[in-house]
Amino acid sequence: MNGELDNQWPTQEQPALQGDIMSREMTTSASPERRRGRLWKRLRLIALAALAAAALLVGAVAALVLYVPLPPAAFPQSTQILDSGGNVLASLQGGVNRRTVALRDISPWLVKATLAAEDRRFYEHAGLDVRGLLRAAWVDVRHLSKEQGASTLTQQLARNLYLSHERTWKRKAMEAWYAAKLEQNYSKDEILEMYLNQIYYGHGVYGAEAAARLYFGKPAKELTLAESAMLAGIPKGPRYYSPHLHREQAEARQSTVLQAMADTRFISRRQAAEAAREKLDVKPLPKDKGQVAPYFVDYVRKLAAERIQLDERLLNEGGLQIVTTLDGRMQKAAEEAVASQMPKDGELQAALVAIDPRSGQIKAMVGGRDYGKNQFNRVFATTRQPGSSFKPFVYAAALDARTLTPATRFRSAPTVFYYDDNRHVYRPSNFNGRYFNGDIGLRQAIKSSDNIYAVNTIMQVGPEEVISMARKLGITSKLDAVPSLALGTFPVSPFEMASAYSAFAAGGARTEPVAIQRILDRDGRVLYEARPRKEQVLSPALSYVLSDLMQSVFDSGGTAHRVSRMLKRPVAGKSGTTTSDAWFVGYTPDLVASVWVGYDRGRAITSGEAHRAAPIFAQFAENALASEPAHAFPVPEGVVRVYIDPATGQLASENCPGKVLESFLAGTEPTQTCYLHGEARASEETGRGPASWWRKVRHWWKL
Repeated sequence: MNGELDNQWPTQEQPALQGDIMSREMTTSASPERRRGRLWKRLRLIALAALAAAALLVGAVAALVLYVPLPPAAFPQSTQILDSGGNVLASLQGGVNRRTVALRDISPWLVKATLAAEDRRFYEHAGLDVRGLLRAAWVDVRHLSKEQGASTLTQQLARNLYLSHERTWKRKAMEAWYAAKLEQNYSKDEILEMYLNQIYYGHGVYGAEAAARLYFGKPAKELTLAESAMLAGIPKGPRYYSPHLHREQAEARQSTVLQAMADTRFISRRQAAEAAREKLDVKPLPKDKGQVAPYFVDYVRKLAAERIQLDERLLNEGGLQIVTTLDGRMQKAAEEAVASQMPKDGELQAALVAIDPRSGQIKAMVGGRDYGKNQFNRVFATTRQPGSSFKPFVYAAALDARTLTPATRFRSAPTVFYYDDNRHVYRPSNFNGRYFNGDIGLRQAIKSSDNIYAVNTIMQVGPEEVISMARKLGITSKLDAVPSLALGTFPVSPFEMASAYSAFAAGGARTEPVAIQRILDRDGRVLYEARPRKEQVLSPALSYVLSDLMQSVFDSGGTAHRVSRMLKRPVAGKSGTTTSDAWFVGYTPDLVASVWVGYDRGRAITSGEAHRAAPIFAQFAENALASEPAHAFPVPEGVVRVYIDPATGQLASENCPGKVLESFLAGTEPTQTCYLHGEARASEETGRGPASWWRKVRHWWKL
């Protein structure tokens, strides 16, 4: 009985167990619906929270707009380096190719196309499209991600001006704030102008102006409806919609923009259809032709950054205009001269730099034969010996000290020189061992580049005086006070040589070389203007005497006689040759040019290679000055010109057969008449005058 009752009546625990089982079965059968319900309930809560957050965001932005100032709006713009004629040599882009223009200089079609494609309610909202913002928040919540940007045109501008492109809530909040501040500080047209000058159009191009010129070869204000629609479609995906890369996609995107313009009633359906059918002439991407005057451009950039101390970012992206001194025509002449006078193949290098001696302006610069292969600018190389082209500094010092005149004579023969209290010996020699084996004057010494004469001169005036003269003329390289200094054994750059010779060409006035005339900011304000220092380092008379003497190198028997036929104007200069370097530094009253030829690693040059420097100079000088009339070196006060007998260095008599007109510093001209061909000599020969034995003695002992 008890057992049956136990079986029929459950204990107190049994009903609970059965109820739990039933509850579990019911829950199991209903769990999918309940789970979905709970999920939607959570989503609704999240959505409400997102909407509330968006509302709070709008309120926070509104509060910040009232109290926090907006940073100055600025975006990168390429800096242009111009030659003296206003032609673009290079754009320092820093990755940016941009030309800023006013809104009025942008086609109205492009403005309408951009608004239709990017922000149809631009003139209605205050920077934030609240409806779009809430819609984007809802889409983000539904996808549990940051899919929608809801960016207005103003927000896009804010992002590009001030923020990164990362997809975070923080960035969106900052973007909204910046957009509101932009609307507060600028008019709609100003915002639109900034946007159209800032937006990226692909291929490194920013802004409508640069894009119009890249794709269609015209300024932005001349764009047609069809061109504008294609251009407005590119920023959506610059690589995907570039007509250079994907013409079909670009045309499809163009049709979408035209449709949007018709939908917003910016144009009619008929205009949209006609524009879609128009075949556009998209200009091919420009080929890389190489930078104009690349060695000079590098030098200008270095000057701007180091000497003028422009900030690197401002230099690259500040939209500056750097107006240089380079003359485009002369630069072309320099490049052609180097190219035509050098062998087509091989490693032989050349450098040329030209300076206007009156202003110090650098007019041409070639730092090597191929910038693409080697960017080292040999114009500033300080490892090359100038050889005999250094001798004019020796003669300038001696003429200035009055220890030498054009009539001074030294013996051209192998000579041993003792210096440093006779503790050292120097045995110079002439090129190829050629000597006159007799007395020669200064003009002949310069004409034939006699080394013995030059060393005799430095021993007379002193190496210290020569160094002092070189420093006054602008030579800054290391120089030692030894006799070999006279033969250019200490390295000097071609730039220094051109700068120093400019004083000879300019009547003794040396102007500091200048490559940059002025720098303008993007608004045309002058940030820098060159005021080169000018100093009278030599007397005009001394400069003229030296220039007159150095014209002799082009005479018959002179070191540059071979190129004399290439020159049609008065030119002075001096060659220089070492085992590994060939130089010619020459000038007219209008232009100075320094030319170097050699190998980068100091390899020995052949005789034929050594003779390439002078032709480069001659071809360049004539072509560079082709439009200029020939000018003679003006004779200043303090110069006395008299005829002398080159055999004696004395005043020529009527009987002297080879008399020459020589220039002297006033007070240094000879006063005695030639003893070989004078009246006394004539009387002796005819038997009617006194014997000239005393004159012979004087000549023998150089009295």
